[in-house]
Amino acid sequence: MFSGYSLPELGAIITMQGFAGLILFSVFVLMALGLAIIFGQMGVINMAHGEFMILGAYVTYLVSNAFAAYMPALFGAYFFVAMVLAFCASGLLGMIVEWAMIRHLYKRPLDTLLATWGLSLILQQTFRSLFGAREVGVTIPQWMMGSLPVTDLIEIPINGIFVMVLALGISAAVYVMMYRSAWGRQVRAVTQNRVMAGAVGIDTERTDRMTFGIGCGVAGVAGAAFTMIGSTGPTSGQAYIVDTFLVVVFGGAASLLGTIASAFSISQAQSILEFFLSGSMAKVITLLVVVGILMLRPQGLFAMKLRK
Repeated sequence: MFSGYSLPELGAIITMQGFAGLILFSVFVLMALGLAIIFGQMGVINMAHGEFMILGAYVTYLVSNAFAAYMPALFGAYFFVAMVLAFCASGLLGMIVEWAMIRHLYKRPLDTLLATWGLSLILQQTFRSLFGAREVGVTIPQWMMGSLPVTDLIEIPINGIFVMVLALGISAAVYVMMYRSAWGRQVRAVTQNRVMAGAVGIDTERTDRMTFGIGCGVAGVAGAAFTMIGSTGPTSGQAYIVDTFLVVVFGGAASLLGTIASAFSISQAQSILEFFLSGSMAKVITLLVVVGILMLRPQGLFAMKLRK
């Protein structure tokens, strides 16, 4: 597998693929953070999570076109506006879905799986009807263009650095919300004992709706970031949903640190193996290793500590 490469070439290849893996890690983290909130805290298997990401990507596409047509002088700042609108659009749709469908299916994970799978098909067809079957892309602002040379063989794209910084920033914000805010305490209380949480005055239904909405909103931000590194189509989200569930389960469903560590290890393994093997073989090997580790440690890398 490594024959034909000198040591400097191998070092440069691994470094470049490692950074490509960091870009994939950024998308995984943004997707998995929203899914960890929904699946880890609420027990809902949301198979439509990829479509909430793509909704954020399409919102970014529309905002990009609007700025290009009506505010070209401010085009360089459109992404920040798009990111906020993507969060709001995906979060609002998530709250509507929770009110209309998910709240009737709590404690029935297989039913949520089937219901949200059907929702994903509905959203895909809606995107196809509104935007067409072809993939669309956004114009990257000028300040995101180009790359930073590290050595003669290694260059780092600026848009990749931006996406990575965005992922770390969102991760920090989710940590503060979950572990340093009153809302986070309410979410954890409802997760651990719904009846007792309601007895002490917590509005459990409102907490569930806000939790699901924020989880979907974070997926919308992931979609905005996704437009910086790839094109958007009606079914683009399905390419990431399995990997995202794998990240959440491998890291520990209720662990933010586990989600980040899992996303980093899986993205790096896939990115480096894809250079030397085919993409499908890289996924197979990564999946086999993860399954083997989960057989030895079913609770994931970082399990939530509970009193017994």
